[in-house]
Amino acid sequence: MAKAKKNNNTEEPIEKQLWKAADKLRKNIDAAEYKHIVLGLIFLKYISDAFEELYIKLKKGEGEYAGADPEDKDEYKAENVFFVPEIARWSYLQSKAKLPEIGKVVDNSMDAIEKDNPSLRDVLPKVYARGNLDPTNLGGLIDLVGNIALGDAKARSADVLGHVFEYFLGEFALAEGKKGGQFYTPRSVVELLVEMLEPYKGRVFDPCCGSGGMFVQSEKFVADHRGRVNDISIYGQESNQTTWRLAKMNLAIRGIDSSQVKWNNEGSFLNDSHKDLKADYVIANPPFNDSDWSGDLLRKDGRWKYGTPPTGSANYAWIQHFLYHLSPSGQAGFVLAKGALTSKTSGEGDIRKELIEARLVDCIVNLPAKLFLNTQIPASLWFLSRNKANGKFRNRIDEILFIDARNMGHLINRRTREFSTEDIAAIAGTYHNWRNPDGDYEDVKGFCNSASIERVRELDYVLTPGRYVGLPDDEDDFDFNERFSKLKAEFEEQLKEEARLNTLITENLGKVKLV
Repeated sequence: MAKAKKNNNTEEPIEKQLWKAADKLRKNIDAAEYKHIVLGLIFLKYISDAFEELYIKLKKGEGEYAGADPEDKDEYKAENVFFVPEIARWSYLQSKAKLPEIGKVVDNSMDAIEKDNPSLRDVLPKVYARGNLDPTNLGGLIDLVGNIALGDAKARSADVLGHVFEYFLGEFALAEGKKGGQFYTPRSVVELLVEMLEPYKGRVFDPCCGSGGMFVQSEKFVADHRGRVNDISIYGQESNQTTWRLAKMNLAIRGIDSSQVKWNNEGSFLNDSHKDLKADYVIANPPFNDSDWSGDLLRKDGRWKYGTPPTGSANYAWIQHFLYHLSPSGQAGFVLAKGALTSKTSGEGDIRKELIEARLVDCIVNLPAKLFLNTQIPASLWFLSRNKANGKFRNRIDEILFIDARNMGHLINRRTREFSTEDIAAIAGTYHNWRNPDGDYEDVKGFCNSASIERVRELDYVLTPGRYVGLPDDEDDFDFNERFSKLKAEFEEQLKEEARLNTLITENLGKVKLV
């Protein structure tokens, strides 16, 4: 991670310094809008740096570049580098940074890049000429971003700029609060999912991909473990076009092919962009308890192999959507509202029973509160495996691992908790030791338990880890949806009873008057 010296001789990461400076320039602009302004400039700096490095080599014309034309778009395409026209190059923008019309200059740059690079069409923000963005502040931002990875080679530049981009995504999500959680899954949660699944090779799918963090972390995991990044390919879908644009930029700045990351405003249930995909890994954080998922239009959908999910909550629709897209030996890791572990509302308990009896549930992790920015609803991680006896790991077909991590993590502010590197290693290591043939797993009271399917049957197919590891599970058994449905039903019954009594009273009063 790049560091920069402070005056008091302590070190602060460059991304934190940049964030503080960028936030000062925000003035009265809402964070939800400002993020596109800042992230768009970081992306522009990245593609310009990569372009300039190759441009210099082509201009020198030495070795394999002998006779090359530095203005030939095909030369850049061959090297997987975006072509940046002259009016969009960072040096040009910096030369115009102090002009009153700098906003229009940047918007024109974004347009020019999209015209020359079809894969970026409709992706880049053109928001710089708006009246609420002061030209002086925009010029300050351009100077600020211009100092990131200055003079570094492309690989170094991509690493630093990518890190800054990711850090800014997280900070904007924090600044936006609840709305921010719709495009951003906290980094430590993504890291835990990826560390547990270990997606070394194959197809990785996220049908509600937000800003693409699952994909970035999957590629990082492979690189960190000395694998070959090109051995994995990514597939995704996002219904919010603004968030999809962030994902495309987030992936491009990492050099990740995003051609199979699709946008459509109907969403994955109504318009599945990857109908025939059978993925090796599904990694996702779908919306919790989503009641607006068009379930009433999909009652006979072929994905509901284990039971038709209720129209009032998409939790079990997502689970079956993930399973539908898994290859015969595929694995899935995803976040879900904790209520899905116990709910019996509208047949959800029956679907959960079918999933368990089909030997698909591999591991359940209980998460601490305050991990997510957009909800206070308790959450859990589910890990499913299409083949728990596939030879890659030990045969655990009649077992489910339960991990209770409610007491792990640390607060980074009053509202938000995150896992440390040690927390992630402890949870992921427990899972790996349990499923690996040579693992040295053992139950730890209060933390983890390998339960038999028979034991799960005895507990009526409830999957709250607290029940298995030996911790109090009162809070785990609280199912918001189920409790709300019961209260609503009771209230409606009371209203009916009051209406009945009122009718009787009215009728009796009428009889009294007649007498």
